[in-house]
Amino acid sequence: MTKLYRRSHFARWRAAALLCISLTAAASFPALASAEDKPLVIVRDIDINSLDPARAWCDTCQIYLSNVYETLIGLGTDNKSLVPRLATKWEANADQSQFTFTLDPDAKFSDGSPVEAKDVKWSMERLKNVKGDASFMMDAVRSIEAKDAKTVVVTLTGPNSEFLNILTAPYTGVANSVEASANGAAAGEDAATADKGEAWFLAHSAGSGPYMLAEYKPGDVLRFKANPNYKRSAVAIGDIVIKHTKDAVAQAQMLQSGGADIAMQIDPDTAKTISGGELSVETVPSYNFLYVALSPGAKDGGKLASKEVRQAIGYALDYDGIIEFTVGGQGKKIPVAIPNGFPGTDGLPEPKQDLAKAKELMAKAGAADGFEINATFPNMNAYGVDLSLLIQKVQQDLDKINVKLKLTPVEFSVWRDQVRGDGIPLTTVFFAPDYYGSAQYVQYFGMMEGTPWWKRAGGATDASITNAKTAELLTKVLAAGDAEKPAIYKEIAQTMIDDRIIIPVVSPDLVLAHAKSVTGLRYSACCNLLMNELGLK
Repeated sequence: MTKLYRRSHFARWRAAALLCISLTAAASFPALASAEDKPLVIVRDIDINSLDPARAWCDTCQIYLSNVYETLIGLGTDNKSLVPRLATKWEANADQSQFTFTLDPDAKFSDGSPVEAKDVKWSMERLKNVKGDASFMMDAVRSIEAKDAKTVVVTLTGPNSEFLNILTAPYTGVANSVEASANGAAAGEDAATADKGEAWFLAHSAGSGPYMLAEYKPGDVLRFKANPNYKRSAVAIGDIVIKHTKDAVAQAQMLQSGGADIAMQIDPDTAKTISGGELSVETVPSYNFLYVALSPGAKDGGKLASKEVRQAIGYALDYDGIIEFTVGGQGKKIPVAIPNGFPGTDGLPEPKQDLAKAKELMAKAGAADGFEINATFPNMNAYGVDLSLLIQKVQQDLDKINVKLKLTPVEFSVWRDQVRGDGIPLTTVFFAPDYYGSAQYVQYFGMMEGTPWWKRAGGATDASITNAKTAELLTKVLAAGDAEKPAIYKEIAQTMIDDRIIIPVVSPDLVLAHAKSVTGLRYSACCNLLMNELGLK
């Protein structure tokens, strides 16, 4: 078994490591000079899988898309309300199965051409037809009509009270259809095979957002430059760089040395080592969470086909210990793969460890002697949590019910390929909201035919994994009024808990660490970071 160090020891190690690397890192990353001749520098683990709006799917992708490709609707500073973006107004029919959007007459793409209804239609159809990770957001769309240059009508397959919320997700941003099509992008029904635009998007952008792509070097930097044709609000900082910095300790050191202005993935232990009158460290609640995922359909995952075994794993986890070990208590338990505070989560039973119940369920499943399974995981930091530490704690907990984990750390891109290929029996990973609303979690994590985790869990080959009740309840809630939704979502949440495919373990508080000269930094539930809100003083 991998040795699991006590958190207090690890905290002291972090502090020592921070001191040890200070001189060499300072030499590698010279301090910023002034706002006039240096870009604003953000440090984070760059987990990009693509810069293509129809294929990107990651936390850094959210940041990129939010700032380069505008959506029809935005999310307000309260992280709940809808505000105009490319659409200045919108209307819905009586049962919310058809929506009409009026576009901003002054909106322009970065090349100066106007944003028109044809671009909205093309972008939505491309997102749906390329079949990337975010394509499920367009599953409910039956047709899109460009009535005139500035009017778009979207007709859905049925009532969907959450469709407007979906349109705040950065993955629904609008691209310049003329420019992208000229460079190989396609939006037709055969786009999954016909589209050839991804390589072009790695070096070019075609959006109407406040920023444009200036440079992308995988594993190194992502650079933005201000879009001169963006007029919706003032853009105070013309040049912004996200520098790949994997470890929280290194991020903190960059911040302290003046080599960075914002550090995005600082954990609570490392935050305590940050000092200096010119730096600000603030901890705020977030909607982000980390989870254990079980895939019965994965290679060597057969023992997990038993719901009793999956439920035993859920009872074996020490949720209080996980929160203390990973984030020093700066986080919250989360009962279901829907963020605390989202519709349907009030009053759900808090997860807790029950080893006696776990052992009873293992015996009932004929697995009292236990088994060994592969636990490949992304070797990275997410929301201030080192995933290697998290899975070591999970390994220690499951050892108590004779479930042995073979830990294999890999790069995120390798993990993504494996989980989509032969699958991974047990893993730990993370999720951030794409908009305020619970349907996205049901459509991503629910055991309904076609959802990403239904596929990864082996739903296509094992009918027992499919939960027909979840699909029925989702259809019901999308047609329901606001007063009815919380109760229906709560019922959906209870079915997801019972399935025990996705087991959330911690919702970390978010550490906002930055130079005091930076203004406007806040947590955004859809977009991670909105750069046009940033300023320097």
